[in-house]
Amino acid sequence: MIKHSLIVLAALTMYAPASAYAQSPLESASNSNEPIEITAQKSLEWHRNKQQYIATGSAIATQGAISIQAQTLTADYKSSDASSIDIWQLTALDDVTIKNEDSTAYGDKAVYNVEIETATLTGSDLKLVSPDQTITATDRFVYKTAQRRATAVGNAKVVRAQDTIEANTIEAVFKEEGQGKGQDAVETLEAKGNVVITTPEEVLTGNYAIFRSSTNKAEITGDVKITRGPNVLEGARAEVDLTTNISKMFGAEETGERVRGIFYPKSEKSSDH
Repeated sequence: MIKHSLIVLAALTMYAPASAYAQSPLESASNSNEPIEITAQKSLEWHRNKQQYIATGSAIATQGAISIQAQTLTADYKSSDASSIDIWQLTALDDVTIKNEDSTAYGDKAVYNVEIETATLTGSDLKLVSPDQTITATDRFVYKTAQRRATAVGNAKVVRAQDTIEANTIEAVFKEEGQGKGQDAVETLEAKGNVVITTPEEVLTGNYAIFRSSTNKAEITGDVKITRGPNVLEGARAEVDLTTNISKMFGAEETGERVRGIFYPKSEKSSDH
């Protein structure tokens, strides 16, 4: 530990009531019953009237597998008697980094609700990095750590190897710890609004898309278009099998909308020049 760090452990290792954390199967990674430890390089202030601790200088808060680092960390707490300190919210400012097992989120500000294990990140250069993709956004990230779920809002973009997914909003659900090692760590990716999927060979657009790693397939709906060079496929829904590299386009039976394809002879050859 750095020589001038302040370690605030005994006063801050308080537990929230168990009733506040009714868990679903996705919440098996919950840290709610773990103690909170805060360290800082410069100072720690205790504002008793405001019921706050303020740590400055490369401050770090950890709880189980979660760590939050920033230049300034404010811990809001509740106190039912003279000896109890129940931290319910952490606010991080400047150079914010949130780490949860094998993923890391970045932003200028983060507000982490300890009771529901949810962080909201805002600021410039919002980013969430995991082993197999990077997610960016311009508005905000909502990161539900116990559910292993992240939602990017505003010009959301996912970069996965040579492919990109763009939309107004993208939600990623990550696999349980250990299940993604050596393979795709994402369970599902769901994109909503102005969806654009770009691969080295083609561009797919629609209103909604969902990718499931269990099948390695993506489904796109709503005014779907697949473009490869000058060639175009249009329909109501498309399925893309990323294992077999087979795409299927479907019409809408309820409205009678037909699938349409426009193909240009020798387009593949001409696109090489």
